Amino acid sequence: MRELIVLGTASQVPTRHRNHNGYLLRWDDEVILFDPGEGTQRQMLLAGQAVTPLKHICITHFHGDHSLGLPGILQRVSLDKVPHPVAVHYPAGGQEFYDRLRHATSYWDNAEIVPSPVGAGFAVETCAGRLTALPLRHSIEAYGYRLTEPDSRRILPALLVQHGIQGPAVGELQRAGRLGEVTLEQVSTVRPGQSFAFVMDTGLCDNVYALADGVDMLVIESTFLAEDAAMAAQVGHLTAGQAAAVARESGVRTLVLTHFSQRYQDPSRFLEEARTEFAGPVVIAEDLLRVPVPPRLLSQE
Repeated sequence: MRELIVLGTASQVPTRHRNHNGYLLRWDDEVILFDPGEGTQRQMLLAGQAVTPLKHICITHFHGDHSLGLPGILQRVSLDKVPHPVAVHYPAGGQEFYDRLRHATSYWDNAEIVPSPVGAGFAVETCAGRLTALPLRHSIEAYGYRLTEPDSRRILPALLVQHGIQGPAVGELQRAGRLGEVTLEQVSTVRPGQSFAFVMDTGLCDNVYALADGVDMLVIESTFLAEDAAMAAQVGHLTAGQAAAVARESGVRTLVLTHFSQRYQDPSRFLEEARTEFAGPVVIAEDLLRVPVPPRLLSQE
């Protein structure tokens, strides 16, 4: 199962219908939590999600709507005695804020929480693929994240027949990469790995495009509409149209817009603006919405 579970979609101020940020990515056996804002623990409960599968928590920056839920999540990890290490990735320059959130209150610390500051060249290997980060343009140090699954190979039955390979020999070929004179490359084609990008509070910059380049799913902030573009630029945010233009220029397959300012009452306006720039699938995020990652491409063609 590969899906995004949206836990919260508000920006600085939550509303009656939108909790502070929170995004859970389920990628087969890997579960990654992005930007747990205030109330994330309860939102996970409402979404039917436990903290036990969590292995990575990614913080883009230390504004409250993206990080105030971290203490509750870490305390729940400890309460549930999660048996494996849980890594927390966050901007290295925000170490002071991480330390405060990590021990915001007194509790029995029964879990292995691994601090993992993010800086230049950050990359970690997860069960789902390589997790990387790039700096963004905001009022404080902020990073966007990208998950990239390695390519694999897809066996082509017709080519197996041509080489007279069948039954258990197929598995042996896949494991060893060669069977006699026949190589795996001769009977298969490249199966591209999937990718996911998470871009929050930022103005337009080169790294926004680098993170979004060719991803299967882009989750990106669209705090403002075009009518407030000047304000967006001033405070380091994007409009729906700008986010959609990034998706178009970067070859994104599915676009998920979120982080909406409370000043707008009608979410359909974000979709209308995005549609002027991006013709592909656009999702206007709502709390507790589940968004499947698009089906895997069968080949590079």
